Amino acid sequence: MIFQSSLIPFSGLKIRLLRLFGARIGKGVRIKPSLNIKYPWKLEIGDYTWIGEGVWIDNLAKVTIGNNACLSQGAMLFTGNHNYKKNSFNLILGEITIENGAWIGAKSLVCPGVKANSHSMLTANSVATKELDEYTIYQGNPAVKIRERIINN
Repeated sequence: MIFQSSLIPFSGLKIRLLRLFGARIGKGVRIKPSLNIKYPWKLEIGDYTWIGEGVWIDNLAKVTIGNNACLSQGAMLFTGNHNYKKNSFNLILGEITIENGAWIGAKSLVCPGVKANSHSMLTANSVATKELDEYTIYQGNPAVKIRERIINN
């Protein structure tokens, strides 16, 4: 109720509750309304990270988000999938790592086992099915490299 409600826009209360349930969260983190996290005890967020409205972290396995990262509105991180090659349709799990400075665009999907390396970027409505190289921008479904990410200070 607290995380999915837009009536409680304050990050502080959400962060305290996540920590109470085992999440490791750094300083200066901003969490917008309508966040959905399955297992807080499998979540680690670094300092000064921003998590937008409607983000869904379906963390059946560990999710690690670094410092100064951004998960834009409606981004989805899924650590589980099913093995379609078996009759039993077994659950397959893979940890997700979003490194420092990485940006996951609005309405994007990060699949199980994906690592978004330092300052990589997944553009809006894209699907990451494999590792994203550092300082590189990815787009599409499945996401492919489109150009280098140059950050001007």
